[in-house]
Amino acid sequence: MKTTLIRGTHNLKPAHRGCVLTIGNYDGIHLGHQAVLTSVRERASELGVASMVMTFEPTPMEYFAPEEAPARLSSLRETVQDICAQHIARLLCINFDQRFADLSPQVFIEHLLVEKLYIREILVGEDFRFGSQRAGDVQLLREQGERYGFSVAPMPTVEQGGARVSSTRIRDALAIGDLASVEALLGRPYRVSGRVIKGAQLGRTLNVPTANIKLRRKPAPCYGVYAVEAELEDGRRLPAAASLGIRPTVDNDSGKQCLLEVHILDFNEDLYGQRLNVHFRHYLRPEARFDDTQALRTQMLADIEQARSLLAR
Repeated sequence: MKTTLIRGTHNLKPAHRGCVLTIGNYDGIHLGHQAVLTSVRERASELGVASMVMTFEPTPMEYFAPEEAPARLSSLRETVQDICAQHIARLLCINFDQRFADLSPQVFIEHLLVEKLYIREILVGEDFRFGSQRAGDVQLLREQGERYGFSVAPMPTVEQGGARVSSTRIRDALAIGDLASVEALLGRPYRVSGRVIKGAQLGRTLNVPTANIKLRRKPAPCYGVYAVEAELEDGRRLPAAASLGIRPTVDNDSGKQCLLEVHILDFNEDLYGQRLNVHFRHYLRPEARFDDTQALRTQMLADIEQARSLLAR
């Protein structure tokens, strides 16, 4: 099934009416998210309507408190790809702005959920809040569901290691380099994707060429060096070593934008302009500042050999 991406409520058509809906940020599409999406898809099939996810760009917290908003586990593009992989029929991505934030709970229900989407069922957590000042809650949804003919279903809970799977747990595991726990919670390795840009070519001068990806989003808390697999546009997945961070040896400006530098092992092809998916497999060490570029090169070569050994296993 191909997922239909709908950007904004103004692009909703009469053909989009009738669905089982879930609403959330859906950052990372971990095992808990996957269980919700499976429930949405199965329930939609039972009712003979489409499955739908509503998400936001930016997230509400990024809009209201950008400095306090948690780092994202995935970009919007990655989220769209992951939701498509779950065979959801429709993805509604709403531009979260002041106009949307000011919608009263009643208008949100009547205009969007009922008139625009004609939902048959909605899956949200018991702590779900919506509408201006977060005044709407699940109890209001249930009351209005009785009035307009839709039901409110509970969210399935998925536990791993005795605790609920959550994006927060994944960020915490990334922060300490625990990629095994991250993979267990996501159901796959953590990944970062982006287009290869032309950088300062320092790696080439050190005879350690890298494919550079500038991250547009606030990255997850995992600055450091990793053994990774680089997935090319043609589908090849190649062993590599990667550094994620702000390159303190080259420029110690702490305000620099985060860069992902990927050295693919035994590889000599032009990747400029290609989009790479970089799958994180092993944590090697934290990002560090070196006294000079020669010391940096020595460490890079050691990192590459360690990555080669780990990935060969």
